[in-house]
Amino acid sequence: MGHFSDSSSVARYAEGPRRLVPGLEALHRMTLLLLAERAPKDARVLVLGAGGGMELKVFAEGQPGWRFDGVDPSAAMLKLAEETLGPLAARVSLHEGYIESAPEGPFAAATCLLTLHFLSQEERLRTLQEVRRRMQPGAPFVVAHHSFPRDEAGRERWSSRFAAFAVASGVDRGMMEAGRGFIAHQLPALSPDEDEASLRAAGFSDVSLFYAAFTFRGWVAYA
Repeated sequence: MGHFSDSSSVARYAEGPRRLVPGLEALHRMTLLLLAERAPKDARVLVLGAGGGMELKVFAEGQPGWRFDGVDPSAAMLKLAEETLGPLAARVSLHEGYIESAPEGPFAAATCLLTLHFLSQEERLRTLQEVRRRMQPGAPFVVAHHSFPRDEAGRERWSSRFAAFAVASGVDRGMMEAGRGFIAHQLPALSPDEDEASLRAAGFSDVSLFYAAFTFRGWVAYA
């Protein structure tokens, strides 16, 4: 994840997710709606992997009474989040680090978008447990990230589809081929069944799939 500290890469960050993640803007809006089903008008919301500020801006604009704690390991990405938020940053506290850097809460809702696929299965479970510990009973938690079959045929098929979508969205073909190889063979992504099992093992219930787009999946679950 070194590119999240490179200043030129950080400056261009917003271009990447929009080209790589099918329906990114809709994913953010759906996440907001799922949180708002249970979170009160004055909710305190934990956003893990908040660097860049894209989802924070959507959430803050959509719910003017919510306050947020955003956590990310990259100082440069947190700076970008602050710039993205503009005056909305007054309702957001940004914390550099991992889940251990998050306040104890309790939070009325939480999200972790496009982040968990970077973590090993063991570290992912520990992170999910720490998120769960900081949440109010019954609070909604939304996650979305790469999640696809881990057998060789499945990895090749779905990573190729992901790459084809990115190229069709304007990403350089040569760069995307290298990215496809990383996703298929190095990214510690789990299968959808393993992802759902991890959420349940961390103490979340009523795990439901709400988003599926090539290699990406998204779930809502409850503390």
